[in-house]
Amino acid sequence: MVYKMEAASFLNNLERVAQVRFEVAACLERMVDLLETDESQGDKTSGKLGLESNIADLTLGSKNLRQGVFRLLVLGDMKRGKSTFLNALIGENLLPADVNPCTALLTVLRYGKQKTVTVYFKEGKPPERLDFPTFKERYTINPEEAKTLEQEKKLAFPDVNYAVVEYPLALLEKGIEIVDSPGLNDTEARNEMSLNYINNCHGILFVLRAGQPVTLEERRYLDNYIKGRGLTVFFLINAWDEISKGLIDPDDTEELQEAEEKLRQVFHSNLADYCQVDGYDLYPERVFEISSLEALRRRVKDPEQSLEGTGFPEFMGAINTFLTEERAVAQMRQARTLARQSTDRVREAIARRIPLLDRDVNELKARISSVEPEFEKLNDIRDRFSDEIKSIRDQKARGISESFRAYILNLGTTFEADFLRYQPDLGFFESLNQGKREAFNAAFKQAFEQYLNDKITAWEKTANQEMQEAFNQLAKRASEYGSAYSRITQTMTDKLIGQQIYTRSDFNSEDESPTWASWAMGLVSLATGNIAGVFLASAGFDWKNILVNSLSVIGIYSFLAIFSIPVLLTGPLGILLVGLGVGALQAEQGRKELIKATKKELIKYLPQIAEEQWQVIHQAITDCFDTYDREVLNRLNDDIKSRRMELDNLLQQKQSREINRDSELKRLQKLEADIISECRTVTRVYESLISYNG
Repeated sequence: MVYKMEAASFLNNLERVAQVRFEVAACLERMVDLLETDESQGDKTSGKLGLESNIADLTLGSKNLRQGVFRLLVLGDMKRGKSTFLNALIGENLLPADVNPCTALLTVLRYGKQKTVTVYFKEGKPPERLDFPTFKERYTINPEEAKTLEQEKKLAFPDVNYAVVEYPLALLEKGIEIVDSPGLNDTEARNEMSLNYINNCHGILFVLRAGQPVTLEERRYLDNYIKGRGLTVFFLINAWDEISKGLIDPDDTEELQEAEEKLRQVFHSNLADYCQVDGYDLYPERVFEISSLEALRRRVKDPEQSLEGTGFPEFMGAINTFLTEERAVAQMRQARTLARQSTDRVREAIARRIPLLDRDVNELKARISSVEPEFEKLNDIRDRFSDEIKSIRDQKARGISESFRAYILNLGTTFEADFLRYQPDLGFFESLNQGKREAFNAAFKQAFEQYLNDKITAWEKTANQEMQEAFNQLAKRASEYGSAYSRITQTMTDKLIGQQIYTRSDFNSEDESPTWASWAMGLVSLATGNIAGVFLASAGFDWKNILVNSLSVIGIYSFLAIFSIPVLLTGPLGILLVGLGVGALQAEQGRKELIKATKKELIKYLPQIAEEQWQVIHQAITDCFDTYDREVLNRLNDDIKSRRMELDNLLQQKQSREINRDSELKRLQKLEADIISECRTVTRVYESLISYNG
């Protein structure tokens, strides 16, 4: 698919999405006002309908729509032109392109009426708000200093967590946030700082450079952190217009075309694997050849000037489709489902209430008593589902933590083969002066950090797959329990009013599960894009983030805390290395001895690490399922409680006062009509968005 779009069209589409989002949010807020007002009135007439949970869900839904942003994370090796690309995307020379003022900082660009920066620190230090010139002066480093810090593997600002730049920019005003990360080809600590943001972003913009086709480091990051995680990644091959600089005759079009085609083949062979989604090849929709500097020059000179030939129209068309169709439509579908479920719940409650208005107190008591067995069945469904969650919790906590223990204990078996691609150049043997030995020590330490980090990341991906399968299983069980739950509540209605009620067909609702079951199934729906749940992740549960946060203590630092490379290299082994001589054979022998000694040191501590971290992982997995269980039980209990309250409130009112049936009928019918009207508005706005995007 070929996309072409200019900046103005892109902004117009984002504006359209923002308008729809706010319009739907207003509908949900009006539904909340209607329900709150009616529940207050009902407390003085025939009793509340027990709609507290629906009010809470609608309130949360409108809040999410009001605050909703699309967050894009920019990743890439150093010196790939990320700042130039961002400036071109923004349309202003906001970030210096030679030295990024946030070289060592992860920076969030978001809309603000004034150009200000807030720097957030580590270890509880309060944030600091700065104007833009002060921020650039304080946190900008010159090229020489940046190079020195990179060589020494040090952070320029070790006490800083991240910065938020607020800027009055049209793109950001439309609900876009851009997270600018430090370069990936840096320390493992800095890499983790960038990559930990991945789960909190909607899309990733991975910047490459035409003159440096996919390095081993870039492949390593793609394999470890991107591939197989269900992330939407756009690859931007920057500086495509600079290919001609390497040609003998830059004006020879045939030579240029041949060079470009060879590069395309190289990038395709390296990136194709990362563009496969559910068996589909999305390479043409995810990889773009761009010329950021040329695009920036044009936009700074004239914001309305065409960017044709820079690759930006094609890229902006793809990102537009992703943000305004894939993401926005999914978000609006969630809101429509939420409105429909709440409307169904209101209509059902009213349909049950109206026939009971004519019943006297004794008959009403008898009918309420007749559904007590059904309430027990609802409680039984709740308890059985909770028991299954706990059973899977125990199984996965034990299995995943044991797999980690076995995985760690087995590292020594494959260490020599695995570490080959990490070990630094052994040329230092040719000149065993102190300076080179220290440089090699530092390089070897970094290599060992990378090895450990990659190993932990590889295991984490398998753990994520195990967790995904577990929650897929729970989602299926939630659907089955939800169906049984609906059959029981229908039986309750039959007993209470002597007839069945049908309220869903008017809206052609694709999801007829109880709200709690839809929420419990929302995990899978959110992951696949087929949204049936109700703002699952935004309603207090996101197992991936819970797991990542819980496992954050597991990583290279857990190992390095007890495993010391400097001690290894300056102790008896260091003396051994010095005595080996300077020839090539001695260097190879030194390499083998070094790897053997490192393996021996590693194996010595693996049992301790496996035992300590096994407990942490077991608890982390347990916490994930306990959180899910708690959220499911809260929603199930709220639904059962609301059904009891609906009946108890009516009985209490009948016992305390005479109910005016006609006025009550009028009030309830008006509520139903008003709620249906708002729900239809949400559906109409959603369908207009679909039609607009189509």
